[in-house]
Amino acid sequence: MSVPLLALAGCGGEQSSLNPAGRDALSISTLFWVMLVGAVFLWLLVNGAFYYMSRVRPGAFDQRYARHILIGGGIVLPVVVLTVLLVWGLSMLPDPRRPGDGLVVRVTGEQWWWRVEYWPEGADAPVLTANEIRLPVGQRTEIHLTSDKVIHSFWIPALGGKMDMFPGRETMISLLPERPGTYRGQCAEFCGASHAWMAFAAVAMEPADFDRWLASEAADAVPPSTDAAARGARLFRSEGCGACHAVRGTENVGQVGPDLTHVGSRQTLGAGRLKVTIDDLSIWISHTDVLKPEVKMPTYDLEPDQLSDLAAYLEGLK
Repeated sequence: MSVPLLALAGCGGEQSSLNPAGRDALSISTLFWVMLVGAVFLWLLVNGAFYYMSRVRPGAFDQRYARHILIGGGIVLPVVVLTVLLVWGLSMLPDPRRPGDGLVVRVTGEQWWWRVEYWPEGADAPVLTANEIRLPVGQRTEIHLTSDKVIHSFWIPALGGKMDMFPGRETMISLLPERPGTYRGQCAEFCGASHAWMAFAAVAMEPADFDRWLASEAADAVPPSTDAAARGARLFRSEGCGACHAVRGTENVGQVGPDLTHVGSRQTLGAGRLKVTIDDLSIWISHTDVLKPEVKMPTYDLEPDQLSDLAAYLEGLK
């Protein structure tokens, strides 16, 4: 009993194609189950025929009877069943490149994180963020994909299929979430040493909540609210963090690494590596190379109180 239950446990969770939360994922899930039923039917048919001939009615068969069984059961029936499944499957598969309802999200695969730009319909400039995708429920969103240096693959199993990302080329996939929630996305193409730690949270939100979030995300960073955060902000500047990271509303305008304007409101840190807490931020800053092999961000050798101040500043960027 425990084995079937263990197997069924893989059908749920935040990163399962068999627990669809979007229209495109639902089509893929339906295709899987129907194809599985068809495969089981053929398996039972073939093995049932083998059992009948070897156990129930062993011995010689009339040549004409045997020919009918071989042609009908071994050729005609499998061809008919497989043709029906193929035609139906091709007809119901979603077009991953169908146009959206206005919102465009541009995602660039870096090593090893996700650069994200939101382009609302009619916008002159994007809303920049990183390592997190938020989409409105009930609306189809175009996600335009590219890569910096190597091939990546963008995949949110609970919302739809995957699409490869190529350097110097733009691909597109559109997704229509139907159930609010947080799901897990992952790079599905081996892209280097930290491929396993190139994930992201995909948050499906009600349209009104999404509009409020996007307006908040477009705003400048909030100023430090505590003495520790103020010391952390000064340390952020003195250590040169702004050469790689942007914090809108400040003099930090780096474009090499993720935008940190609202990093404190994200669900994960380091593209799914840690949570966004003061303790995890401190660990990340002081052990970056260990947590994410070959990452470009250097490890900082700071005093514990300096690490705490810097983490307090970043955690407060909400």
